[in-house]
Amino acid sequence: MLKLDFHPAGRHFLQIPGPSPVPDRILRAMSYPTIDHRGPEFGALGLQVLDGIKKIFKTQQPVVIYPASGTGAWEAALSNTLSPGDHVLMFETGHFATLWKKMAESLGLKPEFLGLPGIEGWRRGVQPQMIEARLREDTQHAIKAVCVVHNETSTGVTSDIAAVRRAIDAAGHPALLLVDTISGLACADYRHDEWGVDVTVSGSQKGLMLPPGISFNAVSPKAIAASKTAKLPRSFWDWTEIIEMNKSGYWPYTPNTNLLYGLSEALDMILGEGLDNVFARHERLAEACRRAVRAWGLEIQCADPAVYSPVLTGVMMPEGIDADAVRKTIYERFDMSLGTGLGKMKGRMFRIGHLGDCNDLTLLATLAGCEMGLQLAGVPVAASGLPAAMEWLTAQAQGAGLKAAA
Repeated sequence: MLKLDFHPAGRHFLQIPGPSPVPDRILRAMSYPTIDHRGPEFGALGLQVLDGIKKIFKTQQPVVIYPASGTGAWEAALSNTLSPGDHVLMFETGHFATLWKKMAESLGLKPEFLGLPGIEGWRRGVQPQMIEARLREDTQHAIKAVCVVHNETSTGVTSDIAAVRRAIDAAGHPALLLVDTISGLACADYRHDEWGVDVTVSGSQKGLMLPPGISFNAVSPKAIAASKTAKLPRSFWDWTEIIEMNKSGYWPYTPNTNLLYGLSEALDMILGEGLDNVFARHERLAEACRRAVRAWGLEIQCADPAVYSPVLTGVMMPEGIDADAVRKTIYERFDMSLGTGLGKMKGRMFRIGHLGDCNDLTLLATLAGCEMGLQLAGVPVAASGLPAAMEWLTAQAQGAGLKAAA
């Protein structure tokens, strides 16, 4: 039998924008013996993680935890709040917004896709003024929900969710606001309650630093009220019994016990560092990455600096260069995985993830691998990006030292 060796010396650099590397602390926590999910020890664990995850979403409302991927939480958000044939306004910002729209169609909803034309729509964030204008036209309130992606993983754009809420309110429209922050949660500031979000969708494998397999719906009182009259079929995804049983720390079906151990450890790590510090770290690394890309003379996928993502940076390839061939070179020569271009951007760009368990030296090694790979693949590079990134990170470290001494 042919043996394939995927384990060269050293640690693999997983620099895709999720799943992100799982810290050793979390891996050790997940190795604890599995316990009875109806016993008292599990009830204490359940209450602990249900309380802690609210702090990450910045909500006082229930957060429903599913043993599923983020795709499952997409379906849960739609099926709990809507009925067959409902009109849903969705905004096209990239591949994942497009997939959510396709799911809405498959569930029997009628999604309307707003967005900027062509590739431009995949290089910028949600345009709140377009949402407001469309909702003002809907005088009969046929539109039942507005669905947007907070951090579009396919493009490196983080949209302004508070501005979307203001747009809905300015239009005086009662539509629910459903937001996907699968890759944004615990990486970029997110405020479920303050921003008036009705359902927030997220997953475990990005900023929470866990393997895939847990997903979330943070729900508002308005969303819970909508679920009482929603007619889309649901059983496994139904919030009602889950929220009721969660009051004592349990679930109505078998939860993913060992992943919940990992979630407990992840919450300790994130809240121990402090959410504001976590966000600042992501912003610092993202800016260092972008400075390197500019020094290479390459274009950043996100065309609006106001909505640059702290989670990932999309790197556009020059005309005639296959981004996937560059990624293949980097993987084979330096044992590093980068994100592929998706949908409309297939072959035109690659994505550098700098999220979760990532620090200055992790990023610098990643940039070094990218730079060497670009050169090996024959991509014209104007200059080394490492000095630009190092200068920025050094200045940030000096500034932090001065603050600590003051």
